[in-house]
Amino acid sequence: MVESLARETMRAWIVKEPGPIDAHPLELVEREVPSPGPGEVRVRVVACGVCRTDLHLAEGDLPPRRPGVVPGHEVVGTVDVLGEGASRFAKGDRIGVAWLRHTCGSCRFCRTGRENLCLSPRFTGWDDDGGFAEYAVVDERYAYSLPEMFGDVEAAPLLCAGIIGYRALRRARLPSYGRLGIYGFGASAHLAAQIAIHEGAVVHVLTRSEDARRLALELGASSAGAAEASPPEPLDAAILFAPVGTLVPVALKALDRSGTLAIAGIHLTDIPTLSYDADLFCERTLTSVTANTRADGDELLAAACRLQLRVTTTPYRLDEADRALSDLAHDRVSGAAVLVVD
Repeated sequence: MVESLARETMRAWIVKEPGPIDAHPLELVEREVPSPGPGEVRVRVVACGVCRTDLHLAEGDLPPRRPGVVPGHEVVGTVDVLGEGASRFAKGDRIGVAWLRHTCGSCRFCRTGRENLCLSPRFTGWDDDGGFAEYAVVDERYAYSLPEMFGDVEAAPLLCAGIIGYRALRRARLPSYGRLGIYGFGASAHLAAQIAIHEGAVVHVLTRSEDARRLALELGASSAGAAEASPPEPLDAAILFAPVGTLVPVALKALDRSGTLAIAGIHLTDIPTLSYDADLFCERTLTSVTANTRADGDELLAAACRLQLRVTTTPYRLDEADRALSDLAHDRVSGAAVLVVD
């Protein structure tokens, strides 16, 4: 039996009406504290990363799947209530809640280890309420145990920025000791770059933010230039983290023969017409990155510990979520923005 829960309320941000972030599409409201269903646990949120996907949701590039949804899918917290049948975690355990929160387990993709392509998925902060709140619930099968070496604020960005950056790096098919170009240098990019450098890659960062270029060089990038600039040498692989479609032909032209460009975001502005001869010939590959599997998450968390990744964060209070998203939109965040719940 699930424990008896007193009726109480919590603070939560909702997407009131999608629109430009400076028009304040989010609203801070009082919501009833959620109760976990069978197989679920309730988490008292301690920290929640602020992802560019949350910005797309607030601005309507990613249409909300239900009215008044609570964003946030990089959730760190402690288990405070177990739903009926939940046994994977104990009360007081620190766990993480990520973007992928449900898959059907029976479609052709789930049956072949590709649950990120599930035909009936659900996502935290899009289909179901996320972590821009004081409490959240999650199916225990989709939650993560978190490494002790990372504090709450540091652990939060690993749960999406880290996982998606890791999957994007693998999708880019970077050869051993290859030359990697990274376009855009925010939360995901600064983690993926460190993994690539630890694995022996030469990393060239191309981004419009001067602060991001400085951080890239601090983390070991071989060069850091403007987003539209040419890297100092041909690339074996590239990852586009910036949601800017006009950078696709720029990145493709920077690839050497047989190079791969992986697009990491869930949303991208329109891509200009590509030239087959100039952009794709000589076996260049253009690919996308879609969500993640739970195995991706486990591998990333293990790699983060093994490589002792440096997670750069900019903390905000929970009541500053709208400001955090505005700062993200205007390139005023170094590394990853994280909400800290009092």
